[in-house]
Amino acid sequence: MRYRGMTCRSNAIGADFHIIRVIPGRMDFLRRLKPHHLRLIVRIADTGKLQVAASALAMSQPAASRILTDIEADSGAQLFIRHPKGMEPTQAGTAFVKHARSVLNALDSLESEVGGINMGQAGEVRVGSVTGPAIKCLVPALLEVKRASPKIEPTFAVGPSVDLVRGLEARRFDFVIARLPPDYDSRDFQLLPARSEVISLLVHARHPLAGAKGLTLEALTEFGWVIQERGSPIRQAVETAFAEAGIRPPSNITNSSSMLVVLSLLRESDTVAPVSAEVAGLLTQPPLSADLRVLDLAVPMTVAPYFLIRHRSQQLSRAAETLMRGVLARL
Repeated sequence: MRYRGMTCRSNAIGADFHIIRVIPGRMDFLRRLKPHHLRLIVRIADTGKLQVAASALAMSQPAASRILTDIEADSGAQLFIRHPKGMEPTQAGTAFVKHARSVLNALDSLESEVGGINMGQAGEVRVGSVTGPAIKCLVPALLEVKRASPKIEPTFAVGPSVDLVRGLEARRFDFVIARLPPDYDSRDFQLLPARSEVISLLVHARHPLAGAKGLTLEALTEFGWVIQERGSPIRQAVETAFAEAGIRPPSNITNSSSMLVVLSLLRESDTVAPVSAEVAGLLTQPPLSADLRVLDLAVPMTVAPYFLIRHRSQQLSRAAETLMRGVLARL
């Protein structure tokens, strides 16, 4: 069998390949082409004048003429027909101009994108957060950054601290807003200012205790609760609050981290749902405000502080740094 640039000799054992010829002239031609060469050809096609094209690119006419001659010699084709009134692309010239425009557009796009990334005005940002600060800090910071730099492409996840820190360690996130689990070495991470999270107890507007003032935890034990699984910060905070008050915790508990499940139970029953104050604030705004209420507790519940966490060995992009500064300003 014969292929372009090589031969293949088959036998009973296998096939031997022998390189016969690599078309050096064409490869040299491609290596010698520079962006300003392509711009010259495109400008000649647009203006029909070599002198005008050369002047627009700040080069002398003899230099432009020499570049055009070299390109035509290397490509083996005449690119322009010279007329007294100007220069007209040949069929080969038309093809050259078409591909030159495509290459130049790609280079311009690359230059713009890299410049934007270097200036923090473009690029991807990957962040994660527990629920409360995602609403209070991350979303507002993200909107502000997007207004100033709409080409920044953020991706963010909301989840439990264990999953977020695991993702940070695996470099799936630039930074996270979370609590550092006890089995992680804090020396591997940079933990920036902490903020405590307040718990709100959500109920339906028809709940018997909706509107009551200064409620004690004892008044809530007879109702069903929907709450995150054991080990979650909110679950721990609720159990601690009942223990410190010397009251047995509620026995009628549904375990779920799904907000859809929480909302369904609140709508259909007298369930009590502990959520972060930021989530409660969002859910009690119109149009949901007519359906949900926050119970007024005599003693507020708080969760262990969360931090903005980044890995010490990971260098942030300018875009990630910009978003991080916006988040820190709101913590």
